[in-house]
Amino acid sequence: MSSSVSLAARRAALLLAMLAAAPACRRSAPEAPPAPKAAPAVVEVLKGGRWLFTYIEPSGTFSTTDKPETVPEGSRAMVRVFDPSDPAKTDAPGQVYVADLNVLVKSGKATAKPVSREAFETAAIAQLPPGESSALAGHGAPSGAEPPPPLALGDAGAPSGQPVVTIYGTSWCGACRAAREYLTQRRVPFVDKDVERDPAAARELSEKASKMGIPTDRVPVIDVRGRLLQGFDRARIDALLGEPT
Repeated sequence: MSSSVSLAARRAALLLAMLAAAPACRRSAPEAPPAPKAAPAVVEVLKGGRWLFTYIEPSGTFSTTDKPETVPEGSRAMVRVFDPSDPAKTDAPGQVYVADLNVLVKSGKATAKPVSREAFETAAIAQLPPGESSALAGHGAPSGAEPPPPLALGDAGAPSGQPVVTIYGTSWCGACRAAREYLTQRRVPFVDKDVERDPAAARELSEKASKMGIPTDRVPVIDVRGRLLQGFDRARIDALLGEPT
């Protein structure tokens, strides 16, 4: 009996020793994700290549074609180019590649550079004739005139929710007033800023316009989700916001 116990004990001890000597299993560390590929500073666009071109229509909507010659001449200076055979080449995060199709149509090739999507859409729309607006030159706040009261979001008849539009205008500008009325009618939340009476609003507009490369000599300038519209144009606002419900 004792020998059997002794034998079992020796076997158990041997098994423990073998387990102790065996190499420990380690969970392999997951491979690090590959570093994102840096977007090229420029891309060469060839006329005969497989490219798609997104441009602004006179109505303010965007269209896409694979034939550069079909893009209206007034919209060719700022066009998004996209290579469907290699999307990563012309679609960096938060950016799109734009080119002057006047150069492409004339010479057969052009250089595309990356810009933010907001800057592209702003510059593309800026190629169109400006919407209804008033020149700032020679105007000033009427003596003794009081600015209209700011629209309180959530009041009866006022749009509710987070503002998606900012109107940079003045109290005397008819186009600014029309823009306010239209957005209120559509129940689109907006912020109304007077660039004559509010120096901070004027600086804010100047900084935005400088980044987008558009002038600020007329009002209103309307910021629609980061895109700047020069003047008031219902169709262009609808194009950026979506059709009225």
